Amino acid sequence: MKTILKTSDLNIGYKSKKGVVPIAEKLNLNFNEGKLISLVGANGIGKSTLLRTITGIQHPLSGNVFLNEKNISSYKPLELAQNLSVVLTEKLPPSNLSVFELVALGRQPYTNWIGTLTPEDITKVNEALELTQISHLAQKRHHQISDGQLQKVLIARALAQDTPLIILDEPTTHLDLLHKVSLFKLLKKLTQETQKCILFSTHDIDLAIQLSDEMIIMTPESVVQDQPCNLILNGSFNSLFKDEHIIFDAEKGKFIVS
Repeated sequence: MKTILKTSDLNIGYKSKKGVVPIAEKLNLNFNEGKLISLVGANGIGKSTLLRTITGIQHPLSGNVFLNEKNISSYKPLELAQNLSVVLTEKLPPSNLSVFELVALGRQPYTNWIGTLTPEDITKVNEALELTQISHLAQKRHHQISDGQLQKVLIARALAQDTPLIILDEPTTHLDLLHKVSLFKLLKKLTQETQKCILFSTHDIDLAIQLSDEMIIMTPESVVQDQPCNLILNGSFNSLFKDEHIIFDAEKGKFIVS
């Protein structure tokens, strides 16, 4: 199985006026093709810092990130955009773009300087619309669709970018349970059908346990990556929340309130 991205003794954190603030140390993570991997942890634990670091947005304190066996710091922006796509939770700037036009923005790393779409680009956009099952929305303006539909549009844009790795920061935020389940199942389907690796951070831990191939659990003490079943067996979820009223039930595979 091909490893798309890996970290080697990665130390993450940030610098402030008071000095360096470390968040996690000696991270050796692997992201393989065809895998749906979720990143979970309490608020403020450093999930976004980890995502920013492995995508090259933020420099590590030390250690390395390798994307397709090449240090991510050595990639030029255009080359990086052809190997890694990121879906953030930020609001889109005001525009009158149609869904098709928004998804087509994913082809920018491949188009010429005036952004003209080739027949291949159009094919990639249509394939992304079909994979995410939103072809019927292609001509709608993106501000005319629901939050759940817009989230699928942003995933389609990442698919059109045609990178081996897609990273999503909290893709189920503001979605109801029905749309959360739909989005999780879509991500699972995409990894199976495209063999891309998809990494996403989430607070929907119970759903992530059911549908992820692997999970990364961040706590103040450690960062652990494994299959959900193994994480349940070794008690990794027990230390996720420092609250005596929130207990992980290993038999049910979910958190309960005592």
